[in-house]
Amino acid sequence: MTDSADKELLEQFRDERTSHLAFKQIVEKYQRRVYWHVRRLVVDHDDADDVTQNTFIKAWKGLPGFKEDSQLFTWLYRIATNESFTFLKQKKANLNIPFEDVSYALHKTMIDDNFFTGDEIQKKLQKAILTLPEKQRLVFNMKYFDEMKYEEMSQVLGTSVGALKASYHIAVKKIEALVTREQEKG
Repeated sequence: MTDSADKELLEQFRDERTSHLAFKQIVEKYQRRVYWHVRRLVVDHDDADDVTQNTFIKAWKGLPGFKEDSQLFTWLYRIATNESFTFLKQKKANLNIPFEDVSYALHKTMIDDNFFTGDEIQKKLQKAILTLPEKQRLVFNMKYFDEMKYEEMSQVLGTSVGALKASYHIAVKKIEALVTREQEKG
């Protein structure tokens, strides 16, 4: 199921003499994609760095048991998604506030973030995305930004393709409505 380059990296990883170099190459190959996937979920640059690092630590520990019944990047995305949700739940628990307020806090973080370079339209889009429930936000990000196929998303999330299509459609409608409302206000 994994592509030939990944298959070769995994073989090198399983060899004690080349495991560190192979893992370094895996990180170099996927770090940017994983970071941006995580960043769109946790919003803050420093938090995204931490979650991305935790993702690759878990990958290092889990790679010996990786069965290759899915693509390597799909497996990494699953870890990154779980780590992101764990982080957001901890943030919610630490702040002792409802999820809606976490979304507001994430939006405020994005606006104040020196690493966010988006224009006004990007800010409105991100604000709208942050109002979505976690699962819809995840599905929207994976489809819209990561351009993942529903079949790949299904492997990452363990959800049917039909349910993913429905979630994406609902998310798009909510975002369109929120952005339209924002434009009418301003």
